[in-house]
Amino acid sequence: MDFLNEHSPELLPGNRVLPPVAGVVEAPHGTTIVAATFPGGVVLAGDRRATMGNMIAQRDIEKVFPADEYSAVGIAGTAGLAVEMVKLFQLELEHFEKVEGAQLSLEGKANRLSTMIRSNLGMAMQGLAVVPLFAGYDLDREKGRIFSYDVTGGRSEELGYAATGSGSVFARGSMKKLYRKDLSEQETTTLVIQALYDAADDDSATGGPDVARRIYPIVTVITDEGFRRLTDDESAELARAILEKRLEQPDGPRAALL
Repeated sequence: MDFLNEHSPELLPGNRVLPPVAGVVEAPHGTTIVAATFPGGVVLAGDRRATMGNMIAQRDIEKVFPADEYSAVGIAGTAGLAVEMVKLFQLELEHFEKVEGAQLSLEGKANRLSTMIRSNLGMAMQGLAVVPLFAGYDLDREKGRIFSYDVTGGRSEELGYAATGSGSVFARGSMKKLYRKDLSEQETTTLVIQALYDAADDDSATGGPDVARRIYPIVTVITDEGFRRLTDDESAELARAILEKRLEQPDGPRAALL
């Protein structure tokens, strides 16, 4: 990015000049991304729906991508710009590792992503915002960590769980009542799918598990062994188990009062 900024700055997403428009530019948007930590790692997941205004633009979009071997990014906001930003981010991390012979620290990765989001501020002011969620396994601290961002590139580390996108309010509320620090990896993957289901229940821009089309949330797990994405069969099994339980309890599992 530094090389491009010096020699061909117009090629960077944040430096492109958009023609004047009346109102907000309509473009497909990615919606809800959730993450939660557990002893030994972190889970990052996203629904599959992209919307454009009140229309469903795509039912099976992918919103969660590996950044490198030990980290991942979930995108919310303008889908096209977000995917492009993730590809640049992946390239930067790979370039750093080849030049330095070592991986950038998780803090360094989070800071670099913050800079990239800030460079998109001009487009964000025209309605083309990108607000990702970054998660990874910190090899130095030996634990999973989550970082959230705002449109200006402001970075915050989230403890336990986090969500971003249009359904994040409902997803965060769901995880707030169900999350525990001692959850297993299996329980944490169930937790994030429950949160996405609750988000889809109240937010029309968030897509729930689509059994008819066999479209299920993307769920990824990052541990000291690296990044792993659950297979379609694994995601389907979890989603179907939750759907079966929801037939008995439509509002989902209950948290204890005390």
